Amino acid sequence: MCIAAFLWQAHPLYPLVILLNRDEYHNRPTRPLEWWEGGEILGGRDEMAGGTWLACSRNGRVAFLTNVREIQKLPEAKSRGDLPVRFLQSKKMPIEFAEELEKEADHYNGFNLILVDLCSKTVCYVTNRAKEDNKFVTEVEPGIHVLTNAMLDSPWPKAQRLHNDFKELLDKCKKEELSMKEMVGKLMTNTIKDEDESMLPHIYPPKWEYQLSSILVDADTPIGRYGTRSTSALFVKATDEVDFYERHLENELWKEKTVSYRIEKTK
Repeated sequence: MCIAAFLWQAHPLYPLVILLNRDEYHNRPTRPLEWWEGGEILGGRDEMAGGTWLACSRNGRVAFLTNVREIQKLPEAKSRGDLPVRFLQSKKMPIEFAEELEKEADHYNGFNLILVDLCSKTVCYVTNRAKEDNKFVTEVEPGIHVLTNAMLDSPWPKAQRLHNDFKELLDKCKKEELSMKEMVGKLMTNTIKDEDESMLPHIYPPKWEYQLSSILVDADTPIGRYGTRSTSALFVKATDEVDFYERHLENELWKEKTVSYRIEKTK
């Protein structure tokens, strides 16, 4: 499970801002934020399956995903974490990549995938658990969006809290520069849970959904501690400068890292 909020083409200084909490079992092996082999992909890495939840490339492409909350799982599903990596390694535009992915979407458990190409100013939302009135791929409109473990901008209470807090902070900043660490501290560390059971999605047992109903998750389970393993903030400036900040757990201690680079546009 994860939750992400992102701002697309709605701030004069930042065409793209992404904030993402990755929720996972604490004992799952993970690499922190770093440049991968070859120095073209930047992100954290799941060492068990080899994929990622959020990563970007030097040529202005970004991809991140969340799982869809569901009961039934495919016993031999492909790893969803491969999808952002495949997009970043591809030269296809977001819509082209999504259309190609649609042919094999039933090989994966439920996913929500955001594909960004900053050079063409295109963002697509892709899901293999679309409702009857939704498409497999949808172009994302400018504004604030929140992605939980349901459809993009689904009105789950935690999503609404994050959206409202994000908007309030942006209204205060207006046209000023944004502070990554301040936004992470104010928006992604909220531990408020849904006390009213009727507010829960009613997919998992209520006690477990209650634990997952906060923006920052921290829970003990019979198979180990589960919760927010890392918080990422990706800020893309109108000057093509990129700042990628990660706050992650390492041996149960929080550590921080920031990597900056400039987008390399191809002619």
